Amino acid sequence: MTSAELTIDRIAAGGDGIARADGVVVFIPRTAPGDRVRATLDTRKRFARGTVDEILTPSPERIQPLCHHYRVDKCGGCQLQHLRYDAQLDAKRSIIRDALTRIGKRAVELPEIVPSEKQWRYRRKLTLAFRRRDDGDWIIGLHPFDDPVGVFQLTDCPITDDAVMHVWRQIMEARRFFPPGDELRASVRVADDSVSVVMEGGNEWPSRAEFFNAVPLATSLWWKPLHRARMLVLERGAATAGASFAQVNTEVGGALHEYVVDRTRSQRPQTVVDAYAGSGATAIPLAHSGARVIAIESDRDAVARCNALLPEGSRAIAARVEDALTDALPADVVLINPPRTGIHESVAATLQAIAPGPRAIIYVSCDPATLARDLSRMPRYRIASLRAFDMFPQTAHVETVCELVPEVA
Repeated sequence: MTSAELTIDRIAAGGDGIARADGVVVFIPRTAPGDRVRATLDTRKRFARGTVDEILTPSPERIQPLCHHYRVDKCGGCQLQHLRYDAQLDAKRSIIRDALTRIGKRAVELPEIVPSEKQWRYRRKLTLAFRRRDDGDWIIGLHPFDDPVGVFQLTDCPITDDAVMHVWRQIMEARRFFPPGDELRASVRVADDSVSVVMEGGNEWPSRAEFFNAVPLATSLWWKPLHRARMLVLERGAATAGASFAQVNTEVGGALHEYVVDRTRSQRPQTVVDAYAGSGATAIPLAHSGARVIAIESDRDAVARCNALLPEGSRAIAARVEDALTDALPADVVLINPPRTGIHESVAATLQAIAPGPRAIIYVSCDPATLARDLSRMPRYRIASLRAFDMFPQTAHVETVCELVPEVA
């Protein structure tokens, strides 16, 4: 370990500040561009990790974090609460450009970014970890950024919607009805007319009915036992929130969805493949506007909901994208909205080789690094447009919509 005085240059993917010490890149959490800090360095082979000992000169972009857990418990759920909001947006634009330039080998300008109307209380879903204490009670909360195994007791999460927190407080009070075990986790998702709770862990759950009764705000209870598939175990009322993926920031998610549909329609497609389609939020309106849509999604519950709303001529397929894409092509437009890991290399290879190729690929990414990697595998296409959406204020996460068209039309 060594000590050094450093100036933070910029924010890296993941939210750490970046500085240099004797030519070595240093990553230091909870720092702001322009900070002058004294830090303890743990040097690795090609880089160093730093821990702030003292902020010698604070950056003008630095503010006091609002959340007690961020300040005291080193909560790892957020990474940028110590930055002014416009500085957060600037950091995310730079993260996207740096990834596409360095990894994707694409020369791009700083993208436009759509800010979030809500900087706090925007999350409509929250997942927490459970750890059993020595006295048999539970700690229910999040992980510190410097301890991915540890869990601190959560009292509030100010980026999470109050309605979600109300459900979580009921769950915490119902902890005597949790499945047997020492480590669990659960998520709460609030939709307009329903609330789903998903419990993960345990091999048996004899008191699940008592648990559901003790959480009256929940309209559905799902359980994913160890090494088994998720299943719906209890529900109340007519409206049920599914357990599939849904955007956690309603306003920004709506703006992103509208933008993707608009960019797709601008191509006037007769055929569309919607990969990683979820419940069909994008496939359904495109199909009703006249395109023949093939939606590909691995979640069978989501596929069933999608098929129920697709018009004749369009269909949803329950399959992995890498297994079904070739048979679904050709198409005028291909939509890609993969998980954080990006697309399988075979998906990129198919899109790179298929003839005739699509007029456009619209790639919705939640990780600039995997987006850049995937673009590097498809040199046949150039970036026609690039726009970012700040779905997750106070965190380093950012959504990017990248429109690709063939290099030679």
